[in-house]
Amino acid sequence: MLKFNIREINIYQLLFAICILIPFINNYELTFAVWFFSFLITIVKRYSFEIINYIVCFGLILFIAFVVSFFKDESTYNFFRDIAYLLKPILGFLLGYQLYKKFPKDFFKTVIYTGVFLSTIHLVIVLITFIRFQTITVNLLREYCGYHSDFEIYTLIFLIFYKSFELDWNRKKIYLFITIVAISSFLYLSRTNFIQFIILFLALKGYFLLNKRSLVIITSILLIATIGYTIIYNSNPNRNGKGIEAFLYKVKIAPIEPFKTKINKEDWKDFHDNYRSYENILTVKQVNNEGFFGILFGKGLGATINLGRKVWTNDGEFIQYIPILHNGFATVYLKSGLVGLAFLIVTIFLIGKPRKSEITLVQKLNLLMLGSAIFLIVSNWVFMGVYLKLDNKSILFGFLICYRQMLIKNSNKLLIKN
Repeated sequence: MLKFNIREINIYQLLFAICILIPFINNYELTFAVWFFSFLITIVKRYSFEIINYIVCFGLILFIAFVVSFFKDESTYNFFRDIAYLLKPILGFLLGYQLYKKFPKDFFKTVIYTGVFLSTIHLVIVLITFIRFQTITVNLLREYCGYHSDFEIYTLIFLIFYKSFELDWNRKKIYLFITIVAISSFLYLSRTNFIQFIILFLALKGYFLLNKRSLVIITSILLIATIGYTIIYNSNPNRNGKGIEAFLYKVKIAPIEPFKTKINKEDWKDFHDNYRSYENILTVKQVNNEGFFGILFGKGLGATINLGRKVWTNDGEFIQYIPILHNGFATVYLKSGLVGLAFLIVTIFLIGKPRKSEITLVQKLNLLMLGSAIFLIVSNWVFMGVYLKLDNKSILFGFLICYRQMLIKNSNKLLIKN
């Protein structure tokens, strides 16, 4: 029998859940307002050097874009909108760091219950969608039920490796939660989430640490993936197919979509299937047209890319000038050039950098953060990384960073006493 006492929840745990859930409403103004308010009421007296490193890197990306914007002529709305977007990871990291200090003893419990609640809501939405349309397809799932949920994948990883993270819950509870989150995660039918799960799973197994065993495992997985993709590619799934065929078509074009260099925008199929590459090609061309200064420092806050035609967005608008791209690297390049891009790469490196410790739990957290850094390369390439308006990973990263620091700090105190 599962027991859950709402009286055991403190206000900061509830605030964490709200901050994680609010981006799914898909209203960035509301997300920013809630995150900023939460940041203000959870400010702490001291911040570690590690968390400051992240804030400095993200802050420099924003600062470069801010300075460059004074040499450009962009609209006031675009200017302030970009400030809010570029502030998002800064707010997220600080918010996660601050919230951890408000309830350090209930870290994993809070994360997992939030993830399970999110999964339950998603499954209810799937059910409602099925009842409404009397069927369920890939397009219906993605349009009405959500495109992806990185947070649920992290929740699933915590549950699968519950012993590694020292969770003392009974197996019945763990398996029930795994079932709920796994089904919900699968029903997003998100290629990125599947990749995320594989990367984090392999990371926690230690397969990204260079040794003979890991090389054999990774090589075997790559070989199996290549064979599987070859089978899917040669089966030639229909673009307008139903059910699993529509998903397999997306798998077929996935390796090509972000890297294609020549796209016919007059060919609707070619344009739609390779839209991410189309954005990247135009970004490089239009930023490079600014000359050496533009290449180094970008086009500043408020800068947009001219698509050359109007396109229909997921937000239900026809737009031609886009301020934010699918690709996080390209977006930072647009706003703050190669210098800003270098700072973004540094943040990914810092996230994956291990912290020396003999504590088993810290070593597991190191592996998780290494996997997160590897996934961020993929996430930034296809979904804006921590800059995406639907993203909430930055809060979780701030949480994990503070948690790991506290484990090391408490261990050092015990060593000094002894």
